[in-house]
Amino acid sequence: MKVLFISLGCDKNLVDSEEMITLLRRRGHELVDDEEDAQAVVINTCCFILDAKEESINTILEMAEYRKSGKLSALIVTGCLAQRYREEIWEEIPEVDAIIGTASYEDIADALDEAAAGRRYASSFALDRQQEAVEHRIVTTGGHYAYLKIAEGCDKHCTYCIIPSLRGKYRSVPMEDLMRQAEELAQAGVKELILVAQETTVYGKDLYGKKSLPALLTQLCRIEGIRWIRILYCYPEEIDDELIETIRREKKICHYLDLPVQHASDRILKRMGRRATRQGLVDIVEKLRERIPDIVLRTTLITGFPGETQEDFEELYNFADEMEFDRLGVFPYSQEENTPAADFPDQIPEEVKNSRRDELMELAQEISLEKGNERIGQILTVMVEGKVSGESVYAARTYADAPKVDGYLFIQTGEQLITGDFVRVRVTGSMEYDLTGEVYDESAE
Repeated sequence: MKVLFISLGCDKNLVDSEEMITLLRRRGHELVDDEEDAQAVVINTCCFILDAKEESINTILEMAEYRKSGKLSALIVTGCLAQRYREEIWEEIPEVDAIIGTASYEDIADALDEAAAGRRYASSFALDRQQEAVEHRIVTTGGHYAYLKIAEGCDKHCTYCIIPSLRGKYRSVPMEDLMRQAEELAQAGVKELILVAQETTVYGKDLYGKKSLPALLTQLCRIEGIRWIRILYCYPEEIDDELIETIRREKKICHYLDLPVQHASDRILKRMGRRATRQGLVDIVEKLRERIPDIVLRTTLITGFPGETQEDFEELYNFADEMEFDRLGVFPYSQEENTPAADFPDQIPEEVKNSRRDELMELAQEISLEKGNERIGQILTVMVEGKVSGESVYAARTYADAPKVDGYLFIQTGEQLITGDFVRVRVTGSMEYDLTGEVYDESAE
């Protein structure tokens, strides 16, 4: 069958989508990118926050309406929204032919066969299954970089977060499986591996009795063809000296860390169920910058968490101002049903949440521009991402830029550059989140 696959949400969801696409292709199905050409549609959903939930619901409803036209033989819903609201989807959207839980992606081809035969299909929704990684996964990111999901689930149980009930307990992928995946990706031309999980820093603790991310990183650095390794979702309180030393020592590991801080008021951190303190956050940021002077730190913050006073917000603002994170994302608190925080009595009005977010984003913009200006004159190695349509300009990423979430360095050049190639560039200018540069001619020095 011709299948349109719609992947929503985070990069971890994208890995799940790529594995399902691989299984469908292996069963003989063809992937298309237009609903007009499709005989079946698969939607891999997200529901982490309200905006993501609404996007997923609207996409399902849109495709359900299209299903009524008779042009589709099957509509399948997978992912976090499917896991969370499976009964409601089943009862209220009869156009949906199959629903697959977050730990049952290997059922995708069977689900499509059943749906195409006119039989509704529901997978297991148990969350204790350890899925085996699909061999020779099809990469949808362009081929020069790929995500490597090193674990599933989460044991943190932050009071605002629904993920543990949708993804289950923390389950590390065995190191030998990850090495096999990484070798396959490198042989397929991938040059940048981006390690993802709900939390990467505690990788291996469940399998090997200790945190084993440094050991995994050391092995991954030995793979020929891999030039960059990037680590996302590092809980700051779990970062230890061994991990810092591994990042400092291994040349392939980008000096870039994503630290989901969320807040800086000890009172709010405690209400969130976070295990960090303000001083602990300051200490780890200072230690990282002392040991790895050129490290780039990204974080996310939440405004308007229940009970957040103006004083709490000012403490958060001052913390962000003091720490000067290189990359900063801010989200207004999303009241998610079936989480402890949703029932806290002192919910914050939406306009207050959004106003506080806007204040922090203005600060982040100022800091980003200042740090960009400091880059002017530097010579950096960048990965080419592609040509800007109709211009002699290429978009590229530095080690300081993760795909889809950070900025670009734009190169004005008459030369032909190839996506995925690494080029030496001199930074010539800075915008709020992006840089400009020119190809560096070493022979001219």
